[in-house]
Order: sequence, then C-alpha cells, then structure tokens
Amino acid sequence: MLEAENVLKHNGRDVLYLIGHGVMDSSCCGIGGCRYALVPGYIVGWKNKKDHAGNPVSEVEPVADDKSRSEIRSMINGTEVINQIQFY
Repeated sequence: MLEAENVLKHNGRDVLYLIGHGVMDSSCCGIGGCRYALVPGYIVGWKNKKDHAGNPVSEVEPVADDKSRSEIRSMINGTEVINQIQFY
C-alpha cells in the first residue's frame, strides 16, 4: 500500500520516489511487514497529464546509471526507514 509521494534533489534534478508498506497477516510467526521505496526516476513533467480517471500523471526519466542509483538509495535510506528500494 502506498503511503507517500516524495521528491528529492539529486545533481540538480528532482527525483520522484514513492513510499509504501506491505503486511503479511498469515506468515509462520504471526503478522509481519516491510516498508519499501519505488523510484520511477527524474521528473521531466510534474503532474502535467491526467489518466482516464482524471488523476494527475507525471512524466519521468528512469535513473539508468549505477552510481546515481547508489547515491539516491543512500539519500532515501538517510531519511526513511526502508527495507527495500526498487528503481523502474
């Protein structure tokens, strides 16, 4: 389930990332869960379109290089309690 939509600065560009959490209520040891971040990429157009339901849609450019991904991962880990970070 998504909790938040956030933006951080990386090398002078805005990076869109989403925070969410998953809960498992039937694991072997009882209820468990994890928090995660999804990183669509650098913002090219902020909520400049709408989908078929009228929700805002942003245009992004994926973060392609490993060095930038590592730096962004460190920045997110510095501000969020996250178990997993995935890039699109």
